[in-house]
This record gives sequence, C-alpha cells and structure tokens, in this order.
Amino acid sequence: MKVLFIGGTGNISSASSRLAIKKGIDLYHLNRGSSNVQIKGVKTLHGDIKKPESLTVLKKHNWDVVVNWIAFTPEDIEKDISLFKGKTRHYIFISSASCYQTPLNYPIITESTPLCNNLWDYSQNKIRCEDLLQQTYREEGFPITIVRPSLTYDTVIPIAIGGFNEYTTADRILKGKEIIVHGDGTSLWTVTHSDDFAKGFVGLLGLTQAIGHSFHITSDEVLSWNMIYRILAESLGQEAKIVHIASDFICTVEPSFTGTLLADKAESVIFDNTKIKTFVPDFKATIPFSLGIKRTLKWLDENPESKFINPESTEKIERVLNKYHSIYE
Repeated sequence: MKVLFIGGTGNISSASSRLAIKKGIDLYHLNRGSSNVQIKGVKTLHGDIKKPESLTVLKKHNWDVVVNWIAFTPEDIEKDISLFKGKTRHYIFISSASCYQTPLNYPIITESTPLCNNLWDYSQNKIRCEDLLQQTYREEGFPITIVRPSLTYDTVIPIAIGGFNEYTTADRILKGKEIIVHGDGTSLWTVTHSDDFAKGFVGLLGLTQAIGHSFHITSDEVLSWNMIYRILAESLGQEAKIVHIASDFICTVEPSFTGTLLADKAESVIFDNTKIKTFVPDFKATIPFSLGIKRTLKWLDENPESKFINPESTEKIERVLNKYHSIYE
C-alpha cells in the first residue's frame, strides 16, 4: 500500500509513521525538509503543500491513501481536493475533537455528537473543513475519512495552561511555584499517547469500509485534571502547588486562554471509542498517563532545546494568580 503523509514528523504523526513502516506500508512524507525528525524507511518528497508551484514532484504519483496532518482551513482542503481528486483511493483529514458540541448537552461523546464550537476559530475552521469534505464526498465521490484526535501527546506535555509545546508549567513545578488548575480540578478528561493513537489510525489506512465515516481515537483512561497535574508533578519528582481558579475568571483576566479552556477543556468529556474498535478490532490503548508522561519527560531531558519556557505564558499565569489572590485573599 502506497501512502502519502502531508507532514508526518509531528507530535502525533511520528508514531503513526513509525507504525506504518513497521507494518510494511510504502510510506512517503511530503514536507519542506525543515524537520530534524528522521524516520527510518520513510521516503521523503520535498515540497510545501501551501505552495502549489513546489509540488511538481507529486505529478508522477498515484496513492492508495493521502493523509493531511496539517490542514486547518477550508482553503487548505480546496487545494487538497484539486491536487488529489482522481489521484488517491482514500483521503484522510486530521480534524479535532474540539469540534464537538461546546458546551456539551450530554457528556459521553460519540461520533454522532453534534459539531458546534463557536468559542474557538481553530475548531470552527476544522468544522468547515469537515463540511466541505463531506459535501465533496456526497456530490463527487471524493473518498474521505475524518479523524478527530483529542489531546494526544508524545513529545509535548498535555495540560491546559503552560504546556503542550511549552515547558512553562513543568518548570514552575520544578521550582516550587504555584500553578493554575482550572475549576476545582474534578472535571474529567482523557489524554492519549501517540503510540496508542497510531494503533487505531494506521488500521484505518486504505480501509474501504471507513470511507465517508468519521472517527475519534482516544484512550479509555479517564482522569480528573487534579490527577493529570499531580501525576505530572510526581513524574517530575515534585509536589504540585495547585491553585484552583474558575475558568470564567481565568479567561476574563486573560482572554487568550478562552480557546484552550472555555472552548475545550473546562468541562468533563468522556469518549466512547466503540466505533474505532469496531472498524479496527485490534485497537486498544495500553499506555496509562502515569507511564506515558514519564516517557515524554525523558524525551525532553534528552532534547533540552525543546524545553521552551514561554515568557508570555509566564506573565499571563502570574497576572491571573495575582488578580485571584488580590480578590480572594
């Protein structure tokens, strides 16, 4: 099976690339050649998906599957449809679980949960991408599958504030500084290791039955945010100095946190993975957060240049903490 990943060396996609190679898939990456990540067995095509003039390398290829890991707007999707219509048997779009109804009317999420998130431009654009792809599938038979990851990690720290591509909150924990946990920390969430995500995702590649369908792929482990932050702190060998602050308060003081909180992580969600397990029977998430985060922290220790402590985030965290303490203490 000949597969093209647009991207393929990121936090989520690297694990899927490694597993695809392990399963004998003839995998190509299309990228600009700027990534330092090298995955043995992958064939690299150099080009920028946002610059059509650089994509002449694609003209001689037809694909069994094309996966775009880095499409975010309907304009990106329009370019892909133009490029790959008649050139691939299966096209997979990486959407986001943040597209699901926000706030939820029912806390258990299935693929039939409505898509509606008016609080975050990122999610709205992903929904528009999905709508365009579904329309093109219905009207023209373009062979699509939509995949919605949710807070998936490998080389990033999956927390709500001061994490992901930052080491800001981890550094605060190591230095014994206060950290913010939104709400009272008892709302529920799921974090998924990229190696687990890959088991479900690679199983969808070229799966004819999956055409026209949407899937989320997550762990079945459900943790409170208190537990997520405490496990992180324990893995760093420290005790977290948690300050619980209401999400509404945080976003009033720092509106830039609205996307990650009010539009995504402020309330409990539980993902029902029945559908992906039905289509990919071998899929089972086996990496608990207590193990996965240790692997992430080990990788960060081995790649200290990735321990980015964001001064802007630090200022925002301090501003929220100072405002909170000035009112309530």
